[in-house]
Amino acid sequence: MTPICREALAERVVVRHDQWIDSCSFCDLDRIRSTAAFTVDNELCLFADDVTTDDGLLHGSGVIIPKAHRETVFDLSPAEAAATHELLQVVRIALDARLSPDGYTVGWNCYAASGQTEPHAHLHVIPRFDDEPEAGKGLRWWLRQPTNRRADPTQPGGGSRTFKAGG
Repeated sequence: MTPICREALAERVVVRHDQWIDSCSFCDLDRIRSTAAFTVDNELCLFADDVTTDDGLLHGSGVIIPKAHRETVFDLSPAEAAATHELLQVVRIALDARLSPDGYTVGWNCYAASGQTEPHAHLHVIPRFDDEPEAGKGLRWWLRQPTNRRADPTQPGGGSRTFKAGG
């Protein structure tokens, strides 16, 4: 790790594991557990399937969230990052047994520009199936379409790093 990275990590303010934010829907772990059809957790993270997608479009999909409030994946402690990876392995085994998917799309959205609507880090775990009309189109496929081209890709962004409301 470079000295700059060590300094940045040392200066970062970290919320204690037992703290959470009242206004954050992902901090209400009891509510999440009560509305999910399937959950599994470890000491630092929780996986819950997303019953809000009951329309069948993303059947079996869910999110792995840190139990402590962290806005993005960049805010996870090394222990939380490791716990997320460990839980991802457990979730894959469980989803393989329950759904027998043909693949997975797994990813993070960070800030509004990427589609993050809840300011609490969450790793999307989406089982994928060969018979889907969009099978074979992963995370980057959508981003590489000509309609997604910036007017001047050589210019830096605004750096607003805000969160998108809704959805």
